[in-house]
Amino acid sequence: MPLPCRPPETSTSRDGKKRWAPTSRWSLPMSAEALAIESDFFAPRAAIDDLLSEFLTEKAQNASVPGQAALALLLRDFVAGGKRVRPLLCVTGWLAAGGRGDPAQAVRLAASIELAHACALIHDDIMDASDSRRGRPTVHRVLADHHHVPSTAQRYGLSGAILLGDLALVWSDELLHTTPMPDAHRVAVMRCVDLARSELIGGQHLDLLTTGDLHVSIETTMSVVRYKTAKYTIERPLQVGAALAGAGRQVMDACSAYGVPLGEAFQLRDDVLGVFGDPDRMGKSRLDDLREGKCTSLIVHALRASGPAQAGRLRALIGDPHLGEQEAAEVRDILTSTGARAAVERMIEERYRQALDALASAPFPHGASRILENVVETVVHRTA
Repeated sequence: MPLPCRPPETSTSRDGKKRWAPTSRWSLPMSAEALAIESDFFAPRAAIDDLLSEFLTEKAQNASVPGQAALALLLRDFVAGGKRVRPLLCVTGWLAAGGRGDPAQAVRLAASIELAHACALIHDDIMDASDSRRGRPTVHRVLADHHHVPSTAQRYGLSGAILLGDLALVWSDELLHTTPMPDAHRVAVMRCVDLARSELIGGQHLDLLTTGDLHVSIETTMSVVRYKTAKYTIERPLQVGAALAGAGRQVMDACSAYGVPLGEAFQLRDDVLGVFGDPDRMGKSRLDDLREGKCTSLIVHALRASGPAQAGRLRALIGDPHLGEQEAAEVRDILTSTGARAAVERMIEERYRQALDALASAPFPHGASRILENVVETVVHRTA
């Protein structure tokens, strides 16, 4: 059974090869000043989307290995649903460092970041045994459901998704290495990219190591938050874009001072939404984290503040793969009555203030600062 991918629209070039024919084109402002004046975080999104769609469609059209075209189209459909937080922060980091050079270079680098993120998400869904993401079946489920040999479908789905994640990372590197930039800037960009990937893998491993362990400390849970999300999601994408523009140490440090607390607030908000959020808005179940036994700051605070009876119920329910909505409601009641939810909200508020304070003293152009201020509000007060 073929994979459920939308066929690309194509045209034929003079050399006879099929090329992607875009149905629409967003005109990227041709200067950093034009981008900054808009003060719109999402302004470059259409350009990033177009580049990703074109790149992956051409990979499908020119695939030389049987079966790879379908994988390329599946990856194209998967990345089409993302929020683009990391690539948009990359472009904003480029603006924050003065936006020197061609905006198209920042967009290409941003698209590279999104493909690397696709790799991380595909692999994360396998590790978490998740069936849905963004309201749609995960990649390994799609591959399994459309495999032509039922007896090996599950194994094929998992193995094929691992390979597609790897392929996304290879193509991320292709975009990265073909982005024009001065050699000195390339060294700085690569250092940030390497750090981001290493920190993400370390944070993911620590997350796996502590899942199901309800005796971990708040310091350990915050290490997971810092390395799996905060640095990878906010700090490093900003620094990658800033490095492309040739940022000095002061700008790079300002990206860290702003990015780390905001990234921690981002993940803490995610932890709250993972238990208390609206599944329809989030596109995923709010039972997953509880069933997996994720020991988040929310859980640690509740265990610290609860009496023996409540702590016993938490330990009995969290990590139960068959946990139902009724039991989950009991967990939510305990998280609320012990003050754990309020404690995490205070942690979010503290990091919200830290990010704004860092931004107030950052040596960023006014337009970039306005964009980043709006990002703080969006991250902290989001509902999905």
